[in-house]
Amino acid sequence: MEITAATAPTTTPQAMSNRAISSDFETFLKMLTVQMQNQDPLNPVDSADYAVQLATFSSVEQQVQTNELLKALSSQIQLSGMAEFAAWVGREVRAPVAAAFDGAPVTVVPNFASGATGAELIVRNSSGVEVQRMPLAPGTSSVEWAGVDANGNPFPQGNYRFEVASLNGTSVMQTTPAEVYSRVQEVQGRNGQLILLLEGGVEVATEMVSAVRT
Repeated sequence: MEITAATAPTTTPQAMSNRAISSDFETFLKMLTVQMQNQDPLNPVDSADYAVQLATFSSVEQQVQTNELLKALSSQIQLSGMAEFAAWVGREVRAPVAAAFDGAPVTVVPNFASGATGAELIVRNSSGVEVQRMPLAPGTSSVEWAGVDANGNPFPQGNYRFEVASLNGTSVMQTTPAEVYSRVQEVQGRNGQLILLLEGGVEVATEMVSAVRT
């Protein structure tokens, strides 16, 4: 399959911005000239005031150009990062997000509160409704959720979230999201941030990922 790039516009946004700055500066000079020509000869404007006006406009002009350069630099950094994370496509990443259940077991990595004497794994469907709760031993590194109820019937396919309720006796100390492994399907740049598109349409920012595996 051949991939072709679309023809880029002949005028870049930065060029348009620079042209606008140049036009504004010419307008400013014309206004300044008219102001000088029509000033009161008995009470002329001090030359220092003109210098302040020129310096102010020059400062604004430089700030606009700096902002344009920063935007261009941000775009280059994002593209560079996207190329780096493109190697993650097809791999599994671990993050506290929903997992797409298609009948195969889901690897869940629980997070426990310090000092917990017991714990429970809470499973919620895509609507946030609790569909299952099972005991966990504090310190368990990972668990394979089979996706079946107490009678052995499989849950419907879809996205499921997992939470860990850490217990002290029978009291809940805290409830935290559990992490799951999901396969990366795509890397996207959005508003200066890199987003991973996972199975089931789940999205996660790259900084939320705690592990990557093949």
